[in-house]
Amino acid sequence: METAADPLLERLAPVLAAATGVVAVALGGSRATGAAHAASDTDIGLYFSEQAGLDVERLRAAVRGLVDDPDAASLTEVGGWGRWIGGGGWLTIAGRRVDLIYRPIESVEGIIRDCREGRVSMDYQPGNPHGFCSAIWMGEVALCRPLADPRGALAALKAMTVPYPVRLGEALIRRFQWEVLFSIENAEKAAPGGDQAYIARCAFRSLACAAQALFAVNRSYLINEKGALAAAARLPLTVDNLRERAASVWAAIRCRAFDAAVAELASIERELVRLTAAARRPRRPSNA
Repeated sequence: METAADPLLERLAPVLAAATGVVAVALGGSRATGAAHAASDTDIGLYFSEQAGLDVERLRAAVRGLVDDPDAASLTEVGGWGRWIGGGGWLTIAGRRVDLIYRPIESVEGIIRDCREGRVSMDYQPGNPHGFCSAIWMGEVALCRPLADPRGALAALKAMTVPYPVRLGEALIRRFQWEVLFSIENAEKAAPGGDQAYIARCAFRSLACAAQALFAVNRSYLINEKGALAAAARLPLTVDNLRERAASVWAAIRCRAFDAAVAELASIERELVRLTAAARRPRRPSNA
């Protein structure tokens, strides 16, 4: 996990925090959670006030003084990457790749309140093959490390993410678990026609939905579908040998052994149903 002594973060945070409209700056992604490797990007969340507005032009000027190549300091306008990613820029600073991502803090608070009440959405978003689940915004706040939060706005939002809301977990299971089997059934119907690409897409959706359900059962926030299945396989409550079994699905599809792929997916789905049912069953009070 990154530490406060990281020279890059110490250099970045005050410059970004000084931009007009910025409320808080946070380290996110794998470097905040401790899952980063040497080549991982440094994800920086720039939480801005929608009411005040983000002065992107001044932010661009500030960033030019930070990046290795000022001519490559390209930032989008707010909304430039769609509603959910919001916008930002891919930067190189001191030889490190830095992803700057805008987050509208009032809307983030609204999403957190919705999630706490069990209201979630799933939307099309370029860069997210499975789609963007609104609960990602809540998870980002829960898992990020504030770098600059002068008014405590981000700290207040973080307090709303702990403990993991029971209603959120139930909503995510309702939203995603049924589609695990539905996608398998669609793949099974397509198998006789040999549509490999369609079957692969069904398998992807089935496994992606399974990962969502597993994170919800474990009351863990899923913030990135990249690596989600491998991470789900490491959770305390999970499907046995999930990673290896998923690999066998892809191998079978690659060899056009579609019946074998469907059978393995169905086996995973049955185990997932048993696991989620057991996890959600009320526990008997202890006699101790």
